[in-house]
Parts: sequence; structure tokens; C-alpha cells
Amino acid sequence: MQQIISFLYKNKLFILFLLLEVLAVLFTIQSHSFHKSKFVNSANFISGGIYDRVNNFKEFFLLKKENQRLSEENAYLRNLLAIENKDSVSTDVLVLDSLKYNQKYSYTAAKVINNNYRKNNNYLTIDRGSNSGVEPDLGVINSKGIVGITKSVSNNYATVLSILNVNSRINAKLLNSDYFGSLSWDNEDYNVVQLQDLPVQASIYVGDTIVTGGKSTIFPEGIPIGTIRDFKTLNNRYEYINIGLFNDMSSIGYVQVIKNFDKLEIQNLEEKSTNE
Repeated sequence: MQQIISFLYKNKLFILFLLLEVLAVLFTIQSHSFHKSKFVNSANFISGGIYDRVNNFKEFFLLKKENQRLSEENAYLRNLLAIENKDSVSTDVLVLDSLKYNQKYSYTAAKVINNNYRKNNNYLTIDRGSNSGVEPDLGVINSKGIVGITKSVSNNYATVLSILNVNSRINAKLLNSDYFGSLSWDNEDYNVVQLQDLPVQASIYVGDTIVTGGKSTIFPEGIPIGTIRDFKTLNNRYEYINIGLFNDMSSIGYVQVIKNFDKLEIQNLEEKSTNE
């Protein structure tokens, strides 16, 4: 207490000066509308800047929750689009009765918790497993296109065979034609994959869009993949066709896992035809 009193006594003239300055400013603001408006505008500017920074700070920590919400909403909307008889579906609760509503695919939202993209055999790990209906050999996509195919599944997690895996083979086709081939990766650039076995009579151009072909039970037809970056023909065939991916495979956050309700029926039928 003695130190405080001593400080005030030593600086009494300066403190008096500050008090008089504050009073002068207050009187000026109160008696002149121009000065008052300037003061209010300045105060609003300062407080607005503070509120904006606080809000940005809060939004940064809410991004994770918001991204998860958007992923779940995307999965919900994809499920709705997969149902042919939409009039019979409640808008509050999504019904996944494939027999009743003729729904061929379901979509389950998941988060990528590990992602490899610089190896020969790259995998991702997602936070959904058998408890969420995930099983091996299901397609995995996000809003920009294909990501991979589920491989091993536990109760709460699953690994995904990335499209950046030298063992990956995915049916793909030109967007505006029925010519299709096989999508693979040459282990060179994680932004570029290759389209193989496309017949040479298929006319292609740089910039053409490549999508899933729908010739398997894993991916629906028309899921985006990328665009033709360059190609070369040799001896009446395509020596290579490089596809620039829509996805940045080094930055995959939330995904959807696709389940084909007709998969088992189709596989059993094809197996029966092969054995006959």
C-alpha cells in the first residue's frame, strides 16, 4: 500500500494531466456532434475488429465439427438421391430399406485418420468399421471423386486400398462415350493415374473427363476421377493415357463409403454362369 501511495505522489502531476486530458476529450465529444460521430465510428471499428478476430478464432476450432457435419450431410443427400421412390421417405429419418424403396446404394460418412500417398502400395485408414456396416470391397469417394476401395475391416476401423496403389484396378470410362478401360497407377506422381486398355477407336482429347464405368459392383457409374492430361499412340494402340486427378490425394479428410445392395446377387449370378 505504501508503494502505491508513493507512486501516486511522485506522479501526481502526470496523473492530473491525464485526467484533465480525458475530461477535455469527453467534453469535446459531448458538445460537438462531428467529434462524437468520429469517436463512435472509431470505437465501432476497434470493437468490430476484436469481435471479428474472436469469431475467426472460434471458427477455427469449430472447423473439425463443421467438416464432419458436412460429410454426414453429403452422405445423407447421396442416400436420398439413390432412392427412386422419394415420396415415400420421411425427411426426418432416412430409411435404408432397399427392398421397399428400390435403393441400390447406401453411403456412410467416415473420416480419414491416416493417409499414405508416397509409397508403392498406399493405404488410407478410416474411422468406420463393421459396426457401421462397412465391409471389404466397398467403394470410397469424397465430394471430388474416387478415393479407393475398402480392404481390411475391424469393428470400428477399415483400411482403404488407395487409387495410388500399384495393385489398384478400377473400371473407368470417358464421360461422353461408352468406351472404357482400367485405371491404374505407375508410382510416379500422386496427382496422376493412368487409363489402360482403352480401345484405339475411342477418340480422346486433352481435357476429356474420366469417370467410373459402372462395370463393377463397387462404384456406381459416373463418379468423377479426373481429366486427360496427355497421351500417346503407338502401333495402333494407346501407349499411355495420363489422367490428372480431381482429388488432391495428399489431403483427404472426410469420405463416403458406398455399399451396393445388389452386389451379392450379381456376384452369385455371375459365378453361377461361369460354372455352368
